[in-house]
Amino acid sequence: MHLRRIIVSNFKNIAQTELEFSPKFNSILGDNGEGKTNLLDAVYYLSVTKSFFNAPDRFVIRRGEERMALNGTFVVDEEEQIAISVDSNGQKLLKRNMKPYSRISDYIGLVPTVMVSPFDSELVNDSGEMRRRFMNVILFQTDRSYLTSLQAYNRLLLQRNSLLRSQDPSDELLLTLSEQLSALADGIFKARKALCEQFGKPLAEFYSGISGGKENVSLEYKSQLFKAPMLDLMKESLGRDKMMQYTTTGIQRDDMEFLMDGFSIRRFGSQGQQKSFLIALKLAEFSLMRDHYGFAPVLLLDDIFDRLDAGRVEELIKLVASDRFGQIFITDSNRERIDSVVGASGADNAAFMVKAGNFERI
Repeated sequence: MHLRRIIVSNFKNIAQTELEFSPKFNSILGDNGEGKTNLLDAVYYLSVTKSFFNAPDRFVIRRGEERMALNGTFVVDEEEQIAISVDSNGQKLLKRNMKPYSRISDYIGLVPTVMVSPFDSELVNDSGEMRRRFMNVILFQTDRSYLTSLQAYNRLLLQRNSLLRSQDPSDELLLTLSEQLSALADGIFKARKALCEQFGKPLAEFYSGISGGKENVSLEYKSQLFKAPMLDLMKESLGRDKMMQYTTTGIQRDDMEFLMDGFSIRRFGSQGQQKSFLIALKLAEFSLMRDHYGFAPVLLLDDIFDRLDAGRVEELIKLVASDRFGQIFITDSNRERIDSVVGASGADNAAFMVKAGNFERI
């Protein structure tokens, strides 16, 4: 599977461009701030209907414009055309081969995509919200029922929190909402638990390949639901919830812990070790999605040369140039460096130069 062509209109700083890509390596060159990352984000948005950087939809529309549109031609067994547009009012329209979709859950997963970015450092350094989002995006693309369940859970959670903020909330109504939340939480918990268990082997293998196998890495899923069923937890926390005026237990507090030789990589890992771990984590994500779909997702590598030393970059390129990987997009500001690395792979490739959101094939 690969993206053959993309048409971008009014996405971030890209006014209008139409590009044809190589089915293997695509190098995007240019100075910082010119639009390299924005093109990768357009490909990602076309896949999951959201910016990789978690920006509200109105912020991906080019300044001064009322609407943005993306159109991609993908080749799986045959050509498929998918399109997405968003206007300044937040109205989103999704189409496949000119046929509109009524539900986002039916659209996400058509074109699986994995992005590796400096923004990934937030997975290690920021709150559990980022790590939950990481799990969610993978499960959105591999399990359509998961997105539906999570959307329903979040709607009920808003209702329960609103009720808790009201004067003298009804215990009976709170119990009803707790029962409904608990029924949904069980499936979400099981999906996240299974996902984290699947990460173990590929995460360790990719980290070893990038770093030389000096340390052992792993991850652990953290959830209050390991202690007891959610409904029991919510009954126990009812008094605290009323005092705090929000729901203090549930899968909305789930997290992941990243470990190196059994210790927190956030606390004890060097910057180089953290960077290698995050790339291995994303490649493990790629591996799980490839196994699920039966073909390789599109891999977007943003600014990896400034994140790793030369030796680790060389090992990474060897990995992604292998047959287990498919189409790859890679950004850099140094043409000689990227030509050397991509050229050494011997794979089919295309290169593009960008300046102020304007792209030219070189």
